Amino acid sequence: MTTLGLSDLQFSLAAIGLIILISVVLLNFKYARARRRARELGHYSLDERFGVREPSFGTGFADASNEGRAEPTLDDVIQSIAAPEIFTIDPRIDCVITLRFDQAISGAEILDEINAWSDTPAKSTARWMCEGLNADVDTVQDWEQLRADASYSELQLAIQLASRRGPIGVLELSDFCSRAQALAETLGSQIDMPSVSTMLESAKELDGMAAESDIQLSINVVFDEASPWANFESLMRQRGFKLARNGRQFEYYSNNKLIFTSSTIEPNKPISQLTLLLEVPLVAQEERAFERMLGEGVEIAQAGHGRLVDDNGINLTEAAVVSIRQHLYGLFSNLDKNGVPAGSYTASRLFS
Repeated sequence: MTTLGLSDLQFSLAAIGLIILISVVLLNFKYARARRRARELGHYSLDERFGVREPSFGTGFADASNEGRAEPTLDDVIQSIAAPEIFTIDPRIDCVITLRFDQAISGAEILDEINAWSDTPAKSTARWMCEGLNADVDTVQDWEQLRADASYSELQLAIQLASRRGPIGVLELSDFCSRAQALAETLGSQIDMPSVSTMLESAKELDGMAAESDIQLSINVVFDEASPWANFESLMRQRGFKLARNGRQFEYYSNNKLIFTSSTIEPNKPISQLTLLLEVPLVAQEERAFERMLGEGVEIAQAGHGRLVDDNGINLTEAAVVSIRQHLYGLFSNLDKNGVPAGSYTASRLFS
């Protein structure tokens, strides 16, 4: 390093860049061979690769760091492929790569190339998406899910930068970028792609913001005497709650949207305590979810001869409620400022 006149930091950055470059070369070689094999075998199902999966609640962002998060190894990346899901691309939480064609290209040709990206089953921790700009002059110019019978002048490939699993890893991102580059070369298109370092930094910032905003509020009702299951279930249904499919939780809906739930309850046993839970980023601010959950907690406590307590078993005070309201106001403001309003489609993806 001294001979070359490099500092420790410069040497480390150069080493990281070299590792990424080698990884991309290896992956490109792997995908080129996979495409040839796919064309020979011709047994990849479009339905399997573009299947829809409902977003689900994860364990939450523990903190802004990556503690406890396992980053995929190079072997994991080579052995897996990120299956596209039917989601709308959102540049606020996605890394977007654009391919531009000199002449319109058929959706069938694009889909054939995407289907040949791997010879292994789909298995990935990051979701990626693909949309095309319809070249038909009689069609409203807008991005849409690829259709085999349409033609496209531009293509957008995107991968989600962060979720409750944490920010995207360098190997997953390099894998995605190498696929996009290979597709651009195969289709003879121009490519507009941000640098890997820029995307990784964006993922880290997005994950940090989400970690600060991923709040679950709880309200506890402790009953003076355990309530028989039949009486408790009747009370909950009278209050508008529905028993979840698993039979171990109650759910509260408004306009067919889930607002808050109860913690897991042992059915057919006397209930001595009820905990109501609210995933704050997943419910729109205008739903006033905390106020409604608090109101339900008060009503249930009065009907069941109980009291509201905090997580330490201390009676819930007005001062504590005021503090929660102030914290919620700041949280909603932060989400709005970052373009991810609570309860929005974007929030449902980020906090999944």
